[in-house]
Amino acid sequence: MSYSEKDLKELFEFYKTQLLTDTVPFWFPRSFDELHGGFLLMRDQDGSLIDDDKAVWIQGRATWLLSTLYNTVEPKEEWLKGAKIGYDFLNKHCFDEDGQMFFHVTRNGKPIRKRRYFFSETFYVIAAAAYAKASGDMEAAEKARMVFGKCIEYTSSIIKLEPKYTNTRPSKGIGVPMIMINTAQQLRETIGDSRCDVYINQWIQEIKQDFVKDDIRCVMEQVDPDGNIIDHIDGRTLNPGHAIEGAWFILHEALYRNNDKELIALGCRMIDYMWERGWDKQYGGILYFRDVYDKPVQEYWQDMKFWWPHNEVIIATLLAYLITRNEKYAKMHQLVHDYSYKHFHDKVNGEWFGYLHRDGSIAQTAKGNLFKGPFHLPRQEWYCFQILKKHLNENNFEKKAV
Repeated sequence: MSYSEKDLKELFEFYKTQLLTDTVPFWFPRSFDELHGGFLLMRDQDGSLIDDDKAVWIQGRATWLLSTLYNTVEPKEEWLKGAKIGYDFLNKHCFDEDGQMFFHVTRNGKPIRKRRYFFSETFYVIAAAAYAKASGDMEAAEKARMVFGKCIEYTSSIIKLEPKYTNTRPSKGIGVPMIMINTAQQLRETIGDSRCDVYINQWIQEIKQDFVKDDIRCVMEQVDPDGNIIDHIDGRTLNPGHAIEGAWFILHEALYRNNDKELIALGCRMIDYMWERGWDKQYGGILYFRDVYDKPVQEYWQDMKFWWPHNEVIIATLLAYLITRNEKYAKMHQLVHDYSYKHFHDKVNGEWFGYLHRDGSIAQTAKGNLFKGPFHLPRQEWYCFQILKKHLNENNFEKKAV
């Protein structure tokens, strides 16, 4: 199958409408914490609050989203106000005395937990950078660049941050170069930073050299420090949706580099390999974990369907189709799009459920927790409507829709 220009215009309208009339209104303004700052995001299917703790990841992600909507969709004062609420809470409550960030804090910002990796910092960078662009706050821009520099330092010492006895079988995960690519891309596209291009190239080469295994058509989730497969349960475990997320970061970079053919080929191979391993041929949807050698996976949720991998695969397959016009990516996109909006989308209350059983039935109803909030779904809908808008404008097809 292929998408006609009419089909692409309909998809543009769909993603834009879902984002602005369904997804974003589920979260805002009800989640603004006017008393303590930040956002109250742990919510059930109807939007009722189930916990008032705050995940630092999600505070940063929500700040990024509101700032990005303000920057790219419409300069609504509600979005800028919300972004400032989040940005101020991050600065006031989410950094420890050593400069590293917490993972989990109370409603009023008291620390609960701090983790060894630095993903909270990466989400701070994209949040502060987007907020700086939206508000014109130059201090926010400098803080974004400063924390980005810290993240670069952390990438070279991640193994040292491991607890003492986890180093007896050292490994490295694809998550670090992946998240740093996207962090640098966001920083570059909002306020700019001269370090971004060089480091993005370095992290892409690390993924290509160490994690993409062309001989077995696979993208590894973790490898040993030299890029070899670790033939133990954890080392063999794959996360297809995560790898495909990395693929669209690379395809995004290919566009930035004037349709770089090598990056397009790399990103598309990553999609192909992990679609083959991750798509559930029986029930549809993306399986959460697989084993590189098709052995049993340890985690009991290995065959569940989580919301966020589907968001990433929707982006990746649509982007691959728009770049290559290869019909197989249109077919992949239609399959994952149709599955996702049929099974995850809450047509009564808006937004998506987060967790499904393998057969597509709802496992639990929460829309927000320590890991789920206003990020993967709104980012997917925002990104898809942005790339479709660009495509349709270039083809003079969308004049009435803008």
